[in-house]
Amino acid sequence: MEQIRTYFEKSVTMSDQDWQMFSSKLEKQKFSRKDHLITAGVKENYLSFIEKGSVRFYIPGEDDFTFSFSFAGEFVSAYDSFLTQKNCSYHIQALEETVLWRISYQDLNIIYDKTEVGDRIGRLAGEGLYLDIFKREISLLTETAEERYLALFSERPHILKYIPLKYIASYIGITPQALSRIRRKIS
Repeated sequence: MEQIRTYFEKSVTMSDQDWQMFSSKLEKQKFSRKDHLITAGVKENYLSFIEKGSVRFYIPGEDDFTFSFSFAGEFVSAYDSFLTQKNCSYHIQALEETVLWRISYQDLNIIYDKTEVGDRIGRLAGEGLYLDIFKREISLLTETAEERYLALFSERPHILKYIPLKYIASYIGITPQALSRIRRKIS
């Protein structure tokens, strides 16, 4: 739980009283590999912080389309569903054993109202989620598949240990066979 306070205190100082109020609303939840945090058609009720593990966001289909990953030390949520309180259109799945600290939509709104830094905390979490999505969108529009692959592993070199290559290929917008060619080329 202290990882969350450390994350926020990079940008804002929290009083012990505000931290106590915020941390009292957090729930710890564990997910096994392949468990779903949320599935399409369900309303997202949590903003979560990943203490340990990793997750993928994907659109289910004949060939699932993986469009994002989140890792330890980051927030995770079907944030569009969380904000609108409407059903989600995709799945979020644990890629390995994953431990989350979660706050519900209702409790987060209490934090916004009753703490000095509540609005700032929510904004920082939301901005982090938005920036990740925006960075990926720009990458898809301006970089080649090889550049996206290299960037992914320069930023997160540990990713190969636990994310299947078929998910990585989907994430960078190519087939697993094309990813194999890129990997052979740069080896």
